[in-house]
Parts: sequence; structure tokens; C-alpha cells
Amino acid sequence: MERRQMARWAVLLLLVAVGGCSPFHKAWREAGTAPGPGITGRWEGQWRSEASGHKGRLRCVIEPLGERRYLARYHAVYAGILTFAYDVEMETRQVGSAVLFEGQADLGKMAGGVYHYTGRIDRPEDPEGARLFSEYRSGSDHGVFEMGR
Repeated sequence: MERRQMARWAVLLLLVAVGGCSPFHKAWREAGTAPGPGITGRWEGQWRSEASGHKGRLRCVIEPLGERRYLARYHAVYAGILTFAYDVEMETRQVGSAVLFEGQADLGKMAGGVYHYTGRIDRPEDPEGARLFSEYRSGSDHGVFEMGR
């Protein structure tokens, strides 16, 4: 199973490397270094697969789409050198000082199919203390994202 999962990731990463990550990089530059209002703007941290133990750097730009809807543009590093980018549309709701979210993205059969995301952003208005925590799950993988501003 481990070998099959690694082969899927390698194919996905090769396809993404050929296609480039320019939409993410453009959004990252345009977001600037200051946090945006609410949950919008740049986030940085790590992803970790609890199925395989793999982990890597993770960056995200959150952009508004409409009332309680956002686009999360992710850029992840795999195996220390390979990168890939993808987008997730999120529905949100405010609960106290936290924002809860959920969404899904189809990363293709070779990358494990449809991934489901649920999570929370604590203290989004606090540049020093804001934290994003998310769990992800697909048919072949599950894990967490942990990020700050």
C-alpha cells in the first residue's frame, strides 16, 4: 500500500510540476505580508499524513468568494523537493471567536480522489495568535494541516 500511495503522489506531483503553480504564486504575491480582514490572506505551516507519516511545508492564501464562502489556495511541499498546488472552496460559520469551515476538492484518481476538509480558525484577527487547524480525508489518506499567519 505504501508503494502504491507513493506512486500516486509522484504522478500527481509530476503533472503539477509540468502545469506549474503560477496561480498560487500570483495570489501569494498579491496577498502581501499583512493579514487580510477576517480569515483572508496568507497562512503558513505544515501538512501531515496520519496514514503514511509523510509531512511537509504548507502555504495557503484565503480569498473571499461571497457570503461565508472562501477559496483556499494551497501550495504544499512533498518529500522536501516536490511541490503541488490546488484550490478548495470552503463554507464557513462563525462560532464565538472561531471560524469553522468545510470543503472538498477532487485531486484526481492518482492523488487519491476527492478530499474532504473540516477545520477551524481560532482568533483570525490576531496576527500573532491566529491558528488554522484542519483535518483532511480521502479514500486513501487522512491527516492534518496546522498553520499560522
